[in-house]
Formats: sequence, structure tokens, C-alpha cells
Amino acid sequence: MKKIKCECGHINPEGTVLCEACGKPIEGNQHIDGNQDNKLINMRYDGTARRSQTYNKSIIDKIWSFFSSVKVGVWLIVIALVASMLGTVFPQEMYIPADAVSRDPAIFYEDIYGILGLIYYQLGFHNLYSSWWYMVLIALIGISLVICSLDRFVPLYKALKKQKAKRHETFLNRQRLFSETETVSKEDIETVKANLKKARYNVRDEDGHILAEKGRFSRWGPYVNHIGLIIILIAAILRSTSLMYTDEYIWVREGEQIVIPGTNGEYYIENKEFIMETHDEDDERFAQAIQQEGIVPSNFQTDVVVYQATNSSIPGAAPELEPILTDSIQMNKPAKFDKYTLYQSGYQVNEFTSMTFKIHETDDPDASALGTFTIDLTNPEAAYELDNGFSVSIEQYYPDYYMNDGAPTSETNYPRNPAFVMMVYPPNNESPEVSFIGIGRNIDATGENNYKLGILDFELHDVSGLTLRVDYTLPFFMLGAAIFMIGVTQGMYWQHRRIWINPKGNGVLLAAHTNKNWFGINKDIEKVLKNTSIAMVVDQQELDE
Repeated sequence: MKKIKCECGHINPEGTVLCEACGKPIEGNQHIDGNQDNKLINMRYDGTARRSQTYNKSIIDKIWSFFSSVKVGVWLIVIALVASMLGTVFPQEMYIPADAVSRDPAIFYEDIYGILGLIYYQLGFHNLYSSWWYMVLIALIGISLVICSLDRFVPLYKALKKQKAKRHETFLNRQRLFSETETVSKEDIETVKANLKKARYNVRDEDGHILAEKGRFSRWGPYVNHIGLIIILIAAILRSTSLMYTDEYIWVREGEQIVIPGTNGEYYIENKEFIMETHDEDDERFAQAIQQEGIVPSNFQTDVVVYQATNSSIPGAAPELEPILTDSIQMNKPAKFDKYTLYQSGYQVNEFTSMTFKIHETDDPDASALGTFTIDLTNPEAAYELDNGFSVSIEQYYPDYYMNDGAPTSETNYPRNPAFVMMVYPPNNESPEVSFIGIGRNIDATGENNYKLGILDFELHDVSGLTLRVDYTLPFFMLGAAIFMIGVTQGMYWQHRRIWINPKGNGVLLAAHTNKNWFGINKDIEKVLKNTSIAMVVDQQELDE
């Protein structure tokens, strides 16, 4: 790496804009607007050399230079924002309604949203926020933030830590705020120093060369912001792992006991009872809503028992279940156990549990049943053998029957309006009779059946929709957001102000710089120069304009 020697004798690394020791501009320095003839010098990063502008030989140097570019970081963020917007066009796979006709995304998106939904699915946008390329994009933004911060923070920190009070005359007279006074008394200098201290400046005097500084910590605001953003990005990546984040939707019927998904079979839940209370029809506050919706729930809750599975001493045997929690889950009143939280998220009332059918002769519907059988609608069998020799097989089962373009289909996979195509085999007869039967419908498919099916009885139950959630990433998001806001406050409400007073003959050169709020530092200088003979600074940028 080529070294640059200043006339003061200090050796500066290649890429240095202002000498690290005296502040004299290095030959070839680019000024504020890139014009060599501009009077004002470029104070960005105090003129220190940045690694991205110094090393460019190895592949590591090239990667560092690429990610240290602000333009690259901005484009990565823009791409991530556009991708995130595309992810909101249609629901993500995790938000496919639980009562959808098909929860298979390959069918759902095309069925609901047509050709656009199919393209959306084929491009992989249905699982955008957990896709590998989106995670890589988030990681690249994090890498860009880290490298951008290190590339600027380290040289700036070194420059500010090692800055001297004695500065080259060119450094001073090419600052935005500058004045020169030909004759100054020692009393005036002491008065200025005292006034600077009253204004809470840290004053350093090196053989008559004065540097007054305050608010340096505000320079680190953007880098604190970056730390907060990096923590948030790490939390977003961790959120895609099951160890840090779980979000499962559970349908559990009254009286049913199931393993809780997402717990690796360790926990089970039993729905003891679902309770729904509604607002009174005479309550004027809800009269309009009741008129529109029919009923308006005032409370719906699920009384549950949570069990923990214990290891059985017999290999392959069912686990022993030990109740660890009995609770009522309501809206905004979740149940918590171990690291998990269960929320009341939805419900389905009057879902069919089972239906009992009878077989009777077609020409005598009032005759006693020739045989009966009961179908468990949550887990129907393919065939049923009756004691009297009859057998019935289920050819088609529509849990939530409706007609679509003249063809029977099921709106959901839940037994809310069950219908069947059944084959009835009479005793000693290999030729079956076809029947279509459901709520309010009983059709002889051929019109030549000798036997007919009828609904004898049915049972109903309610179903609770519960959400199981574990979120270890939330503290990271909160920490990152808090650090980000500290950085915003740090950089917004404070400014890094510096005032140099260097002797020249019998007078002094006075210059000042701030990273923002030039009006404020002007007012500070007015106050510290009050009742002294030192000339007030002039804004040289305004003179150039």
C-alpha cells in the first residue's frame, strides 16, 4: 500500500484526504461538491482513509469494497421491500384458511386466484418470508450494514480520538465557519476559554492551540442505528427456525384428545367443552349487528386439559399422559404451559360427529329397519358389514357438500354438511345398488333399487380453533428496536461541534465545524466571543454562493 507523507512529517495511508496529524489537505483531495477550486474542504469522516478505498487487490478486498458501497446497501433494501410487497399480494401458505376446500397450496392458489395465483405459487411467493433466497437477501443486507459500518466507523473513531488542537492554516481557513483576527490579547483568549467551558465544551489547550469540542457521541448515532437493524435482521432470520419460533393452528373437537403439533409429541390437549355466549337481542348497542349477522358472540372459550407424555417402560406402547394444566382459554386470555402459549383463535359450531343410517325396503319406508350402521364422520371406514348379511361401502364422501357446476364437491374438509355415494350389497347378491344420501337429500341413482338408505340419528359437536405459539425472537426485535431508537435520538437531538483557535502572529485563526445545525454553532460562537476583540466567524459557503 502506498504511503503519503505530509509536509508536517506524518505518514498517511493511501486514500487519506486530510493529514491525520495537521489536517492539511492531501494533493488530489476532492472537496464538498467535487470541485477542486472550491474553497471548502471535505470533512467527511474527517478525511481519513477507508479500507474500501485503499485495498483493491485480493478477492476479499473486492468483496469488502462491494458491500461497503451505500448504493449496494440501498439496492438490497429496495429489492427486499419489493419482494416483501409481493409477499402480501396473496395470503402466505401459513394463512390459508383452515376451512379452505383444499389446504394444498398447489390447488388453493389456482382455485381461488386463478392464473395469477398459479404463477404466484410457482414462483414460490406463497412461502416468501421463509424461502432460502429471501433469507439470503436479509443476510446480505446484514452483511452490507456490518461492512458499511466498520468501513466508516473505525477510521472515523481513530481520527477523532487522535485529533490535535494544532491544525494547518489551510485546514482552518477552508472550514465553512472561519475568521481571522490580527491582534488578540491573552485576556481575550482566557475569556473565550472560560466561555467555552460554560457552554459545556471540552477545551484542550496545546501550547496556545485550542480545540473545543462537544457532542462527539452524536456521531455514533448512525452506527448505533445499524447495530439495532442488524439485531432485528438476525431476529428475522432466527424466526424462520423452529427452535426460536413456532406458530401452529389446531382444530380440536369437544371430547377429543390430540397431540399438540409442534411439540414433538410431548404434549397432548383435550377439549372438555366449548362455550359460546351471545349478546342479548334486546341490547340496543348490538341491535344492528345482530340484525345483520344473526348472533354476536360476547364470549367464546375452550375448557382444556393439557397433558404431558411420559416415557413408557414398554417399547412401542402408548405414552402415559400426566395432566399438567386445566384452564379456560378465552380471547385475550391465553393459557401458558412450559414455553408454549395457547390462544383462542376461532370456532365451528354444530359440526357433525357421527351419523346412523338404516336400510329398509324401497316400497315400505315405514317398515322396521333391516339393519343399521354408524359412520364416524371424522374417520369413516371404507365398508360396513351388517349382521343380517347386508354390506355397505362408501364410494364418495363429501364432508361439506355443495354443487359446483352441476357436480357434487366439498367446500371444506370438515363434516358440516355431509353427503355420501354408497353401494348397498344385499345378502347373497354380488350386484350393488347405488344411493346418494345426505341432509335433506336421498336419491336412488338408478331408479331400480330394492333397498333404500335413511338417516336414523346423528350427533353434533363444536370445534375450537386454537393457536399454539412460541416466540423467542420477540426480545431480540424489542432490543433491536430500542437500540435503533437510541441511535435515532442520539443523532437527531445532539450535534458534534468543534471550534479551533490557533495563534498566528499576534492574532488568531478561528474555525468551526459541525455535522449539522450550523445555526446552533453560530449562536455558540457569538456567546463565547462576547466582550472580546476576536472577530466573529463568517459562513464561507454563503460567500461562495
